[in-house]
This record gives sequence, C-alpha cells and structure tokens, in this order.
Amino acid sequence: MYHPSGSVVRQTAGFATGVLDPGAPDRRSADTDAILFQRCTWCGTAMYHRLLCPVCQGSDLRTERSEGAGTVRHSTVVHRNTPAARNVSLIEMAEGFVVRGRVMGPPVGIHSGDRVRLSTAKDPVRGEPVFQLIDEPYRAWS
Repeated sequence: MYHPSGSVVRQTAGFATGVLDPGAPDRRSADTDAILFQRCTWCGTAMYHRLLCPVCQGSDLRTERSEGAGTVRHSTVVHRNTPAARNVSLIEMAEGFVVRGRVMGPPVGIHSGDRVRLSTAKDPVRGEPVFQLIDEPYRAWS
C-alpha cells in the first residue's frame, strides 16, 4: 500500500495477511514443500495468490494446502533471458485453481493434458513451483 509520505506501508490486518507470506502460521512443516492456496468461505471458489474472490468478490478467504497433483493446461518454451530454453506451464491443480510453474524435463516434451505432481513449491532461481511428470500420456502418432 502506498503511503502519502512516499514510503511503502505493509498492510497487516485481515484474513489474507499470511496468504503471500511463505512463513505464514498455516504452514504445517517447514521441511515439506506444498502449495498453499485460498478458498472463498462464501462461494467455495479455489484461487492462487488472490486477495479477493474472482467470483463473488468476497474477502473472507481461508488458506488450504494443495495435494500437489495437477494437469498441464498450457505449456510454452521460453528462450528469452535464460542461457538455455525452459518451459513455462499453466497447471490446473486437482483442487480447482491454476498456477504458473515449470515442469521438469525437455521443454518440447511437455504437452497439454500431461499429469504432473509438485516437486518443489519454490524454485530457488525463479521462485515458482516446479512439477514433474507423473506418467507418459498416450499420444496417437500419425
């Protein structure tokens, strides 16, 4: 939040205080990696890193822990600002929210519909979740 004196003030009140804080009290164990997401207590919508519900605009969000399983919805190969090509994927988690992350493996080998599981909640370089393929999906080769 911007303060008129020109300094940045951190808002500390409200239910969503610990949402973006990795050291939030809802974190069960520091040694286990997990994705924390929010669920609206009014309409039940699951979302990732939001302050308001995108469906009902409610601010009463509770933090939950994801099981870590998901499906690749979109993946693209990025060659910019990196010495080697890497993939950037949108993963739809089993709980119903979508998160941006990276899937381990060759960047061109990741496709929509691939099932993935969370490997690391926070990549030390980019700070985004890292996933690994669960199994090789059936693909019809023509």
